[in-house]
This record gives sequence, C-alpha cells and structure tokens, in this order.
Amino acid sequence: MTLLAFLLAAQLVPADTVPPYLAFPQPGLDDPAAYEGYQTRVYQDASGNAFQIYLKGSTGRVVHLWADAANESVGFTVRDSGGKPAEVAWGSSGASVAGSASRRWVSYGLEAPSSVTVGLFLLGSMRVERDLQYARRDTLPLDSTPFPQAELSELIDHLAKLKPAERARHLSLLGAKTVDALRARLLPGVTASVGDTAWVVRVEQLSFDGKNHLWLALEGDTRETVPALSGRTVTIRRPAGGPVRLTVRVTTDAPALTPLTRAEIFNDEFLRFAAQVRADTAHPVTLRRLEREVRGVEVLSYREKLMAGLPNFATYFGRDMLMTALLMQPVWAPAMSEHVVAIALGKLSPAGDVSHEEALGGQAIREHAAEYNRLVKAGRLSQARDVLAHLAATRENHIMVDDDFQLPVVAARYLADPRVPADRKRDFLRTDQHLARLVSNLAFVTRKAAPYARDPVATNLVSFPRARDGTWISASWRDSRAGYGGGRFAMDVNAIWVPHALEAVGTILDALKQLGITPVIREQPLATFARERAALQRAVATWKGAERHFRVALPPREIAERVAARLRALPADERDYWNGVLHLVGPPADTLRFLALSLDGAGRPIPIVNTDPAALLLLESLDPPRAQALVDPIMRPYPIGLFADNLGPVVANDAYAAPAIWESFRRDAYHAPTVVWGREVNVLLAGLALQLRGSDGGADHAAPLLDAALRRIGEAVDRSGLRHAELWSYNIENGRLVPSRYGTSSDVQLWSLTDLAVQYLLNHPTP
Repeated sequence: MTLLAFLLAAQLVPADTVPPYLAFPQPGLDDPAAYEGYQTRVYQDASGNAFQIYLKGSTGRVVHLWADAANESVGFTVRDSGGKPAEVAWGSSGASVAGSASRRWVSYGLEAPSSVTVGLFLLGSMRVERDLQYARRDTLPLDSTPFPQAELSELIDHLAKLKPAERARHLSLLGAKTVDALRARLLPGVTASVGDTAWVVRVEQLSFDGKNHLWLALEGDTRETVPALSGRTVTIRRPAGGPVRLTVRVTTDAPALTPLTRAEIFNDEFLRFAAQVRADTAHPVTLRRLEREVRGVEVLSYREKLMAGLPNFATYFGRDMLMTALLMQPVWAPAMSEHVVAIALGKLSPAGDVSHEEALGGQAIREHAAEYNRLVKAGRLSQARDVLAHLAATRENHIMVDDDFQLPVVAARYLADPRVPADRKRDFLRTDQHLARLVSNLAFVTRKAAPYARDPVATNLVSFPRARDGTWISASWRDSRAGYGGGRFAMDVNAIWVPHALEAVGTILDALKQLGITPVIREQPLATFARERAALQRAVATWKGAERHFRVALPPREIAERVAARLRALPADERDYWNGVLHLVGPPADTLRFLALSLDGAGRPIPIVNTDPAALLLLESLDPPRAQALVDPIMRPYPIGLFADNLGPVVANDAYAAPAIWESFRRDAYHAPTVVWGREVNVLLAGLALQLRGSDGGADHAAPLLDAALRRIGEAVDRSGLRHAELWSYNIENGRLVPSRYGTSSDVQLWSLTDLAVQYLLNHPTP
C-alpha cells in the first residue's frame, strides 16, 4: 500500500493549512545573527500537540519533534553536491495538519539547492536524536548507521542464544516471528516510487516492540526533479537548475496528549493584564513578545504533564515543573499549582523522592532493554519476559536531589492558598492517594535532613550521590558533569531548599489540621515533628545556619591576584577583552563576599561565585541590606563577579577556584562562566521585583540599588537578543562581545517562559 493510499484508508479528517504557532528567530524579538543559521517553527497538530521542525544550517540536519505521549522525532541530513551541509530553507509559509482516531500527520514544504543527497534517517525517540547530535554523528557519511543503540543489539544477541522454545516466547512478546525480523527493526526501511507527475521516497520505522510506527515521506514533482535511491540515501536533482522543492510529510500512530488552554493555565488577573498589553498599540513589540511567551506555555502544557522544553526536553522534568510553579504563582490559575503537585506525587518513588525525568517511547525501550540484558545474563528469564511484555512502559529517574525538597515548598503554597476552597483541597488530598504520597515525600525530606539537624557539621549536610568512578554526581539543577565544580554538598540544596522544605513541612501540617485531615504518620522524625512543633522549629533553625559553611570572603588584593591568574589562562582574544573590562571598572576596592557553589567531600568551600542565591529573593521576604548582600556578587562586573554588559549575569565565575576546575568548565561549558541561563535571569528579576514590592524604601539605600540591579539585568539581557532562550553564550569578535545561541539550547523552555511572571510583576500595580 502506498503512503497516500494508507492515509486515505485511515479516513483522515480534511487537512487544515495552518501558520506556525511559534517561529524563531523573529526580527524585532531576536537577533538572527546569534542563531548562526538555525531556524525553527512550531505547529499544533490535529490533536493540539506540539510539532516542531528545525533546520540546523551548520550541519544540514532537519529534525521534526513530535511532543506527544512518545516524545518522537524524525530526522535526516541534507548535503549539497560538494558534500557540504546544504542550505535548506522553508518552501511553504505554513503546514497541513490532519488526523484520524489512530493517526496524525503534518506536511510542509522545503527548498534546497539544485542537487542534494539526503541520508542519516533516524526515526524514533527525540532522546536518541539528541544523543546523535551530542555525539556529533550528524556529521558522518550519509549512508552510515545514524546512532547504533547498543542496548537493542545486545538484546537481540541474548535472545538469539536462548533455547528455541524460550526464544519463541520472547519473540512473541515483541510481535516478531524471527530474530532477523526483529533485527530489521533497528533501521528504517527506505523505498521509492516514481509516477507520471509525482515521486515519493518513503521511510518507515516500526518501533522495536512492534507496537507503533513513524513514517516519513519526501515528495516531489517528476517534471522538475529526479530522485535516485541508493541504499538508505537518496539523491535529488533538478536538471534544469533552480531549487529542489520537496513536500515533507511525517505521520505517527503514537498516542496524543491532551493540551490545556490559556484560559485553564492563567488566572484572571494575568489575562486582564494581557488584554491591556494587546490594547496598547503604541508598543507592538511588547505585545508580540507577550503573545509568543503565552503560546510557548501553551505548547508545553498538557493534562498529563508539563514539558520542560522543545525540542530536546519534551517530557516531564520534576525540577523544571516545580521551579516554574514557584515563579508563575502570580500569574497561574490556582488549579495549575494543584496540577503540578498531582503530577509530581504521581511519579514519586516508593521511598518518597521526586522523579527527575521520565523516559518515554524509544528511550523507555532502550532503558528496559538494558534491564532485560542484565536479567538474561543472570539467568532470570521469567523476569526478563516481564520486561519484554512492557518494553515501552514509562520509566522514572529519581537521581536528582533538589527536586525532593522543592515539592514540599510548592505543595505548602498550594495548601495555604486562600484562593483555593477548602473543599477542593480536601478532594485533592483524597484523590489518587495524594495525601499518602505527600506524607511519604515529607517523611523522605525530614529523614534526609535528620543527620545535620542532630549534629550540624558540614559533612552531615545532604550529599550528592557518588558516581561509579568515585566522583560526585551533579544532582541539582547544574546537572552537567562540571556543574558543581566537583563538589559533594551543593549550596542551593543545603542553604536554600532543605531549610525551606522543613518550613513547608510545618505549613503543610498546619493546613491539614485546618482541613480536618489527620494522616497516619509513623516514620521518624516526621512523626515527632507532627506531635511536637518545637522539635520541627529547632530543626528549621539548625538548618538555617547551614549557610555559614558556604560563606567566602576575599580581600581586594586576593581578588586581583586570582582574577589575573584566571585571565592569563584564557585564549588571547578573551583575555584581552576581559582585561579591558577590568581597566574600565578599576581595581576592586572592597571585600568580595559570596556563598560558594558547593563544598568538597571534606566540607570545604569550592569558591565559585554563582547565581544560586537569587532563589532566596524568590522564597523569602528579606530586609534590603540582606537582599543587597546576596545580589552584590552577581552584579559585580565579570571577571570579578558575574555581570556582563550586553549579555546578562553568567551563572558561575571560577576565577577563585583551582585551575583543575577551570579546565573542567572548559571541557563542559553547559554551566560554565561563559553562559547565561534564562532560568536564573527570571529568578533574579522576579525575586528583585518581589523584594521591591515589599520594601518601604529600605535601610542604607539598598532598595534603590536593588531597583538599579533589576533594570541593568533586564537591559543587558534584552541587548543580547536571546532573552527567550534556555541559555546563551558569547564569542569575542574583533574585540567585541557578541552574544550567541548555545548549541543545545531549547527554543521553548518552561522555566524561561516564567518571564511572563516577571513582566506581570514589573508592569502590574502592586495589589
């Protein structure tokens, strides 16, 4: 059956042609030069699920993300006749979307040079596409295997060695008759057909468990272009010259998600604010930006989950969702906080810790395949068959630490929210074991906090888990290998989240009492805290003292010496630029005080200046001098502090740390001194706005300084041209700092879209 006949047989509803729901970059909102040849569009498919297409000019990679229940992707690479990345461009102003009860498809136009070759077809999980690009396999010869999945190959090898009767049982669970038929699922099938007026190249991928399909079709006009299929690559020529015009069609039969509307997401106050912005015709750019961010939140929000970001993180991420809930509280409908808490509770481990990330579809299959391989090696064939029977079942990753302590903070704010009726809170707690699950999380949190509460020495703080190689896993938001400078005890976890989680335990226990709900609590020390509030207050007070372990104070002379040493280690162009900044600002005149990013295994500070203290501005009502002390190192100019004109506050400054840490950040720049994170920008701006709302002018003129910091950060980030991005970096060109899009940055990122709350706080009258 041809793809066209297949689609007709599926009795699709008529296709709708729709414009992009979102597009990047956009003149007036973004700096196209900072995108370095990258462009993307996001559509909503027939079920309202996000469908993103991006063209990566540096490699010729064309990727389609389907942000649905399987987190799917379809990717291919296009090269010109010289073997270089082809200059691919949009060939249509919009896309056609349609669907049936079981299938959805999207089609659109592309244009390419007069002779191109297409290959490296990869259809499956977006996580696999992401790994392909991380490994730079998108630069391989076009007929290469795009991304070998070792777990699946090993599974086939194990299965092939089983006795015939046992092998048949395993194959039947995967819907395959033979080992060769199963092996054929590792790569897509590619075929071509040519008619009188049209030709089509079809690429079909059956999922490894045999339950779902992805289809890609490249279609052209035989009167203009000629395709030639060779193995798994296709060369397309336009003999008369001119652009090759293609219609690209992507089809799936995976389940869709249920989108939320903006009326369900935002509260009435924000919707009125948005209406006022729309009515203000004198500021069209403000309206365009606001509407784009609202749409961004929409394409990430579903009844089943809130996604972290498109294209690389179109799944649940606990931390991203919980941090967003805290930032968006001024603009979200109360039901959204309830929604977030319910999602997190539904994914708790039996021990009560929060899921960091889910694995869906093809990624779940990879992870289950690895589990199957371990079971077969151990001779546990019955358990191995159980794994095969549910190979694509969602898997949860509970490795992270910070999200465990963030959930009580969000839950406490929801239960203490006077806008939510008491009956609704009771119904929520009685549904889907929410109360029991919440208690299990509170028990987990208090158990983890107990050693330090009993004996407040640094080595009793909450630790990161140890990796197999003996290093410490960066198990908080800076989750790259270098993110915490190799530290064991993170400042954000121990000086911010644990104390606030313990305070939230008290708030939740009080709320339950007011609701007339008395949960059964047996685990210590939570049971004691429920009976004796004084014991909980002592634990909170002890943990609030944990900040002392992270305090660093450097006198002016030491600052100058360490910064000079750090700059000497930089490439010449960067060294010259930052020395020029130092010349303009002059030598440091006073002590630099900051909270170290982390402590090492012995409990000693690793002196990396960082943006993490900004969370305290968001979580607490601080006196102005305290707020100013937290902001001061962030606003000092880099390379002394963190602030860079025309860029924003970089997330870290390693000038005061050991040279080995400089090298680790050079190798892994994701959370390095060369990047700004939208998350941290919004935490800073929202926190500063909240502090100023609660200020009466402040002692020592601190409040005006906070206002100045707020304005400087906003202006610098706006000048970067990348304010909406997940993170961004810079290049030094001809002695100038030029902002640039970070290569793996998300285009639509949940916690970056919290800029909506920032805009509301800055422009809406104080209640």
